[in-house]
Parts: sequence; C-alpha cells; structure tokens
Amino acid sequence: MAVELDAYMSELFENAKKAQAVIATYNQEQVDVLVTAIAKTIHDHAAELAELAVEITKMGNVADKTAKNKNKSRHIAWDLKGKKSVDIIEYDDAEGIVKVAKPIGIVGAITPVTNPIVTPMSNAMFALKGRNAIIISAHHSATECSKKAIEYMRAALKENGAPEDLIQLVDDHSRIHTQMLISNADIAIATGGAGMVTATYSSGRPALGVGAGNVQAIVDDDVDIKDAINKIITGRGFDYGIICTGEQSMFVPESKYEEVKEAIAAAEVGAYLVPKAENDKMRDAMFPGGAMNKKIVGKSAKHVAEAAGINIPECKVLVVEADDMADILGKEKMFPVITLYKYKTWEEAVEKAYTNLMREGAGHSIALHSNNKEHVEYAAVKCPVSRIVVNQVCASSGGGAFHNGLHGTNTLGCGTWGGNSISENLTYYHLINVARIAYNMADKKAVPTDEQIWA
Repeated sequence: MAVELDAYMSELFENAKKAQAVIATYNQEQVDVLVTAIAKTIHDHAAELAELAVEITKMGNVADKTAKNKNKSRHIAWDLKGKKSVDIIEYDDAEGIVKVAKPIGIVGAITPVTNPIVTPMSNAMFALKGRNAIIISAHHSATECSKKAIEYMRAALKENGAPEDLIQLVDDHSRIHTQMLISNADIAIATGGAGMVTATYSSGRPALGVGAGNVQAIVDDDVDIKDAINKIITGRGFDYGIICTGEQSMFVPESKYEEVKEAIAAAEVGAYLVPKAENDKMRDAMFPGGAMNKKIVGKSAKHVAEAAGINIPECKVLVVEADDMADILGKEKMFPVITLYKYKTWEEAVEKAYTNLMREGAGHSIALHSNNKEHVEYAAVKCPVSRIVVNQVCASSGGGAFHNGLHGTNTLGCGTWGGNSISENLTYYHLINVARIAYNMADKKAVPTDEQIWA
C-alpha cells in the first residue's frame, strides 16, 4: 500500500516524472552516451570517492575501494555496450515474435553502506539504459559520499544535454521518506540488509531485492593448491571483507592439509592461521551474544585481532579452523576472517557447504577450485545458489568480470532461496517492459497431431 508523499518527496517524484518524459524520447545512441558518461565520471573520480567513502563510513580501505570504483565502472560500461534497450530490440523469425522495449518509469533504489559509490552508479546506469529516471535512498551512514557520487553523475548528464533529475538522491536520513520512495516508485530495488529488502518486497510495488551472502569456497585435490588458496585469501581480504561475493568459508582436502597451511602462510595479501586455542576469543569478538559485531564490520585484520585480544603478525586476512558445521564461525563475516574446514571426499565437502548455505546465504554464490567437470556440475546441482564461480576470485568475479559471462552488477539476486524475485545478476533488462508482437505463423508452424502431442 502506497505511503502518501509529503511535499519534499512529491517534488522529487515530480522532477523524476518530467525528466523521464524527456529520456523516453531518446534513441539508443542518445541513451548509451548517457550510460557511458555515468560510468566514466565515477571512473575518473575513483580515488577521491574511495577516500570519501572510507572517511564517511569508516569501512574498508581506500586502495581496494579505488580499484572497485575503477573496475566496476569499466566492466559495467563494457557489459552494457551494444545491448539494445530502445524500441525494437529483437526479431525472432522462427517464432514470429518481435520484442519491443519500453520504459518502466521511475525507479526507487535503496543502496547499502558497504557499497556507497558503485551501487548507486550501477543502478543509475541500468535505469537510464531502460530510459527510466531513478531516485536513490542511500544508507544513512553513507549519504554524504553517495551524494558526491550522484553530484558527479548529474553533472555528466547536464554536460550531455540530459535532465539532471534523471538521477536524484533522497538527501536526508528519514526512514519514512525511504518508505515513501519504495511504495510510490514504479519499481523498487533494495540492496542492503534483510529488513529493508523485506520491506521493499512488502511495499505493494514491483520490487527487486537481494539476499545475504555467505560464499562457500571448495578446493578440489586436482588444482594448484597454492594458486587456489591465494585466490580465496585475496577475495576474503578485499575491502576488509565487506563484499557480499567475498569468500567466507573454504573446504580443503584433508590429504593436502599441510600444503594448504603452507599456502595460507605464503598468500600474497598476507594471511595468518589463528591457533585453535584462540577460537573462543575469536567467536566472542566476532559474534558477541550470537550476532555479528557491528563495531568490527569493514575493519582490518589487526582491528579484529585486537577486539579478540590476540596478537598477530602483519597480515590482511585471519584464518580460523572449524570442524563442527554448527559452529558460528561458519556464518557470514563482514570483516577479513575466513573459516577453514577439512574434507575427505568431494561429496562430503559439497554437503558441508550445503549445510552452511542452508543456515545462511542460500541463493547467493559458491566458489569452486577444480579442473574436474563432473565435480563442478555435482556441486552446482547440489548447492542452492545462483552463481557458481570456477577457478576465480569470487569477490571480484561473482558480480561479473571481463573474464566471465556474468553480467556486471553490484546487486546479486538470490532467487527464492534468498527471498528474491530474480536468481541472477541485476542488469538493465530487469528495468524495462517488453511488448511482444506475435505474427500469424500458420504457414510455417504446423499444428501437431494428437499422436504427436500425447506420445
């Protein structure tokens, strides 16, 4: 049920409506110029926006955020290049179907504190690609840095002769204004906490939300152990562990355990295997009272270790060992800590990963390090996830990458497992309406006989 707009939100919606009426007249070339311009300005201000994001949110680190701002803007721009989203977008001559793309209207987007720059960017790019306007409600702890990113995007629109109000920000910290946004937009996108995603799906409007991450990484015995472990550790350490695609637990062959420990010690970004005797301290620091410690979310390994009261060498990732699948260490950790498990058979590893996913993170992703196609497909069939990333750093690949075929995004659907309406990476075609012209194909499509139908 719609929440009645107040004067402030009415103005935003009126601005969006006027701007959307303009872009609705644009051709494909005009639209694509704007989409590229949005990505380019974030790319060009990547370092500045990264510094501001760390300063405002107190999460992550500047180097990784800079890399993320640059890489995401480049990849999403490339991923959208050449894709048809205006008027006639596809001819299916065999079926006599012609697809016609039409705008949805006004997109309302809720963006998270963990990704305050590239999520507004990608959502804006997808919205504009479909000739929509977008109004963004950033997390209250990230409003100021998201605002700066949106200022740059609006300036890019103006520079290219388009209405600035195609992209707007709810510039306050009001929960009621967020509710007004999602209940009055033509479609809502929620990227963030479970509560906000649930609220978005309950708004009475069409909605796209994403589920929680808890990526399980499984290492086969046929791969280069050092390479696989290095990739997993790299993913876990990226931006101090706040990426939803970051690896959370890893399952390694018992027969290669000594080699695994050596690989952990040799990891390029720096990793430390915490002695099991310190596990209780780690549990208490990470999950006091059974809930994730918000005070250490997005903090460094050193910060986490200090919270646990343990001494560690200089490193970027902490590795903790676990045996019991009921151990709280197997849950999602939004800081640079990864849990290590041993397995005897591939089937056992997959079952353990399944158990963790069903506790938390079902629908999201798994990372497989294997050269065995049967093993990969076995895990893909058994695990309730939307993405299976093979022999890659999941943190930087699950949201799409130049080296794989996943759509570039910062909003990863988790299907019905995660309470979501999509089980793939959100992209532009989720923000368009498609009409289908159906021609009479009686001269090309024979009516089947009853024998054929019921055979």
